[in-house]
Amino acid sequence: MLTKSFVLSAMRGDKGGQLTVFAVLATVILVPLANIMLPAGHPFHVETFTIALMGKYLSYAMLALAVDLVWGYLGILSLGHGAFFALGGYAMGMYLMRQIGDRGVYGNPILPDFMVFLDWQALPWFWQGFDQFWFACLMVVLAPGLLAYVFGYLAFRSRVSGVYLSIMTQALTYALMLAFFRNEMGFGGNNGLTDFKDILGYSLQQDSTKIALFMVTGIALILSYVVCRSVISSRLGRVSMAIRDTESRTRFMGYDVDGIKLWIFVLSAVIAGIAGALYVPQVGIINPGEFAPLNSIEIVVWVALGGRATLFGAIVGALVINYAKSWFTVEFPEVWLFALGGLFVLSTMYFPKGIIGFISDKVQLIKKKGSTEDTTPPSGKAAKEATA
Repeated sequence: MLTKSFVLSAMRGDKGGQLTVFAVLATVILVPLANIMLPAGHPFHVETFTIALMGKYLSYAMLALAVDLVWGYLGILSLGHGAFFALGGYAMGMYLMRQIGDRGVYGNPILPDFMVFLDWQALPWFWQGFDQFWFACLMVVLAPGLLAYVFGYLAFRSRVSGVYLSIMTQALTYALMLAFFRNEMGFGGNNGLTDFKDILGYSLQQDSTKIALFMVTGIALILSYVVCRSVISSRLGRVSMAIRDTESRTRFMGYDVDGIKLWIFVLSAVIAGIAGALYVPQVGIINPGEFAPLNSIEIVVWVALGGRATLFGAIVGALVINYAKSWFTVEFPEVWLFALGGLFVLSTMYFPKGIIGFISDKVQLIKKKGSTEDTTPPSGKAAKEATA
């Protein structure tokens, strides 16, 4: 458990982060109350569908937070974090599939429906243990973490960086997408994993379960932010920013640059995997499309629009863009792709530092203008009155 002193030390001086955490916490508390306490016809009543949608947005915010940790503070532009997100989602999806039991279409208590359809005779070895929730949670952390460790160890020890590393991460997620599309892999092929029934014995169709998942996702987002902030505010975080700015000089000073990059990269992948695990039961499906390189590029856009190297800016960017995406698909279904593309272009032109950077610049400008006015000596009539 995170102690109170640990949280306070991590959040000290981070006003934007404090406001963001407070907003998320207030949302986690007030939105379920608006669903439970207020009747359906009330103007402030929140539908269960909306709560599930907000839970999906919060899981995306966790994913954006993970990308900002490595891109904003380590200088690694990862275009493969969608792979870590999807691996965590598949680990949770495998647990949910095992919970279906004999309630599937074919009534097989052991094999998922897609395996029965493909005439599989036995459960593959890598599906063993996923009937236990604790084992699934362990795999949610280990699967993306181990992949990130192996990939990062080979890449960082080989001194691969810059655009070449970005291309390698994109190639990684593309290769995994092609592999998971194959039925022989044993992950549902093109259709993926779906038709989930319950989690920990609670039906996924019940409103109470959806509300609980939303609240858990919000709390996980807050804890992830505190962990990331504690890393950044520590000596390790300062060294990581030195690596981002002048890697060769930091290496010359004797720091273990490769080890630091690997550690933070693995932590980022684990956060992305947890986000994927929280995403799947709220959406109800996980398929190879989550590995698509375009998804990883879109995550980078969330971070860039919100404000790189701020952490809370990544959360804001993910929430704003995904809400805009949902709104455009409903209000302008024929042109929503063009509208969303125009939003990205305009944000690049007018918000080069992201939303948070734009707001920060305006606040600094107002403060500077106010301090200038306070120190300007009076002139003319005002000067005479002041000296009278």
